[in-house]
Amino acid sequence: MTHPSSPSDAAMQRQLKTRHLSMIAIGGCIGTGLFMASGSAIHDAGPGGALLAYAAIGFMVYFFMTSLGELATYMPVTGSFSTYAARFVHPSLGFALGWNYWFNWVITVAADVTIAALVISYWEPLRFMPPWAWSGAILAIIVLLNLLPVRVYGETEYWMALVKVVTVIVFLAVGVLTIFGILGGAYVGFSNFTLGDAPFLGQGLGGQFLTTLGVFLIAGFSFQGTELIGVTAGESEEPEKAIPQAIKQVFWRILIFYILAIAVIGLLIPYTSPELLGGDVNEIAKSPFTLVFERAGLAFAAAVMNAVILTSILSAGNSGMYASTRMLFAMGRSGMAWPVFGRASRLGVPLPAVLATSVVVLLVFLLQQGSDNAYAYVLAASGLTGFIAWVGIAISHYRFRRAYMAQGRDLNALRYRARWFPFGPLMALAMCLLVIVGQDTQLLLHGDLNWQRLSVTYMGIPVFLAFFLYHKLRYRTRMVPLEEMDLHPDPRAS
Repeated sequence: MTHPSSPSDAAMQRQLKTRHLSMIAIGGCIGTGLFMASGSAIHDAGPGGALLAYAAIGFMVYFFMTSLGELATYMPVTGSFSTYAARFVHPSLGFALGWNYWFNWVITVAADVTIAALVISYWEPLRFMPPWAWSGAILAIIVLLNLLPVRVYGETEYWMALVKVVTVIVFLAVGVLTIFGILGGAYVGFSNFTLGDAPFLGQGLGGQFLTTLGVFLIAGFSFQGTELIGVTAGESEEPEKAIPQAIKQVFWRILIFYILAIAVIGLLIPYTSPELLGGDVNEIAKSPFTLVFERAGLAFAAAVMNAVILTSILSAGNSGMYASTRMLFAMGRSGMAWPVFGRASRLGVPLPAVLATSVVVLLVFLLQQGSDNAYAYVLAASGLTGFIAWVGIAISHYRFRRAYMAQGRDLNALRYRARWFPFGPLMALAMCLLVIVGQDTQLLLHGDLNWQRLSVTYMGIPVFLAFFLYHKLRYRTRMVPLEEMDLHPDPRAS
């Protein structure tokens, strides 16, 4: 590997349409975090605490996305925040963000193909193959989709995201009808928001803050994937039009799909219900969505939600493979990875990056099958990557805007400008750091620390620092001065 230089996206083909980017951004917000984990959030913090946590994280993500939107519209490259960090902050930061992000998605894809096999086993006729065989078949499909031109990825994600969107809309409609007794036969109203200690759980304001902070992590993981819009920028037909349009929709997506869904679940199911704790893929029948549909009298709810959750997992795996291979490709072009990974076919597919990533995914999957302890540590090492990427986005945008003004450039020339600068990125940065520190509030509050639990919880931080220090010490890199920062909007020209 060589010292990083400016990336080139000449081999990539801009085939993603505006509707693809908009639906990819929507799909990135909706996943198993909403369908399965939202119930435990309400159980742990109460309906009010869960609503506050998701609203706060949604507020944070909105500002991250506006920051990314300004950068991606100005400089639409496949390397996204890795490229921006290297160019606007520090080359070693870009290196660490890129490799950390690639590693995270490799782990995620391996986990997704495993989980998908468990979900498939819900249907008894499909148990004729063992779970590992289903995982292998699903991985093969994901790899095949990523070996085809990017428009295939865009079209696949469009339809899978549409399934999730329709499901949430139907859920909200059914939920509202059930709350007012039109479905389900009994008026529920707002009684569950005043049940027991609801709407906020915990002793006093301090206790309520800590229980709500504990849900911040669940909400944060639910929203991870929204940054994919930046990775797709390098293959968008009209990035100047498509990216701002997708970014502007983030707030309303968060409001409709998360805030209203959490409100409906909290109104219909008491936070004291033990059923809310059953939200994992092994118990589809205990998904809060399934419980609400069943309360409305829809007996087929579990089978339908199983299909939707399977679609969500396949979408996440497909997006994970796309994101990891594009990041590896961009790093190969910029000198942050071996140059062979920066090659693409005449169809614009980064073949070496896809094949190498697929092999590593397979190895992680086999490790998961052979050693639960080893896989737990590998999983922990990637656990904070999404939050670290968001931190990188905020810092990169802050430095970019400062350099833009320091070099006397006209802000009106920017096609898309993030709102509330510098408050937006700085507030989002502070909130994200709070979530990172508060990963395990119970662990931090106890005087007798469990060092093994501490290392697993925060392992992602030393892994990220190791990437950063390796690159800095090897190449003797330094912070990019504002006055020397290359602000040319087309990295291929530099």
